[in-house]
Amino acid sequence: WLEYCDQCKAEGTVPYQSTQFNKYYSDYLNRINATMHLNHKPGEIMQVDWAGDTATVIDTDTGEAIPAYVFVSSLPYSGYAYVEAFFSMNQECWTTAHVNAYKYFGGVAKIIQCDNLKTGVVRHGHDEVVLNKSYQELAEHYGTAILPARVRSPKDKAFVEGTVGVISTFILAALRNQRFLSLAELNDAIEERLYDFNHKPFQKKDGSRASEFEKPFLLPLPAHPFELSTWKIATVGPNYHISVDGMNYSVPYEYIKQKVDVRPCGLLLQL
Repeated sequence: WLEYCDQCKAEGTVPYQSTQFNKYYSDYLNRINATMHLNHKPGEIMQVDWAGDTATVIDTDTGEAIPAYVFVSSLPYSGYAYVEAFFSMNQECWTTAHVNAYKYFGGVAKIIQCDNLKTGVVRHGHDEVVLNKSYQELAEHYGTAILPARVRSPKDKAFVEGTVGVISTFILAALRNQRFLSLAELNDAIEERLYDFNHKPFQKKDGSRASEFEKPFLLPLPAHPFELSTWKIATVGPNYHISVDGMNYSVPYEYIKQKVDVRPCGLLLQL
């Protein structure tokens, strides 16, 4: 209000009194903070994220508690969800989680909506979004598009944020007093609770997430699941060979002394 009064003084106008200014400013905030209910189309979006809470697996040799990170995927139209725990949040686990989610859903949503984590998005600027190359390949394999949430805009991914919270309460909190000696044992318990979560009746309407599940509207799965191959950078030697993972590969001699992007593909190498 003091800044506003100084501005009015400089402009030669009479400022509002503090009470009236506060009322107008409050009305302004109510307008710009307004939110709209989104009616999602069936099979359109799959929202993905890592839960903030972790589970625990006990190392049978040392007795150490090892944190397990929980991947959550949900279809906003029905609320149908998939959950799986991993020992890491690296590229391999992120990719495996998506592949397993598609297998669980039995189809592919048209759009993946994710956060701006490095396994998904390299850079998210005002004019350009640069996706992680492996993540882009996964999307191309499944015929879907990646739509990252805007930076510092949690409402873009509000549904999955809400689902993560519900999952943390319904699944992880229920398992917190149990001891798991392997990741497979933990995921078996998560799968049981996930079934109950998807089939639990809605509180304010008829049906459940399972009964509303929009599988007929999902894109069909490809013939083979996506297999992750990490892109690397190698320098071509004078003998027009590069070394990747302890193996030597020949490349066109025109690339001598240049750095090339390479992707191991079984016994082959893609430049």
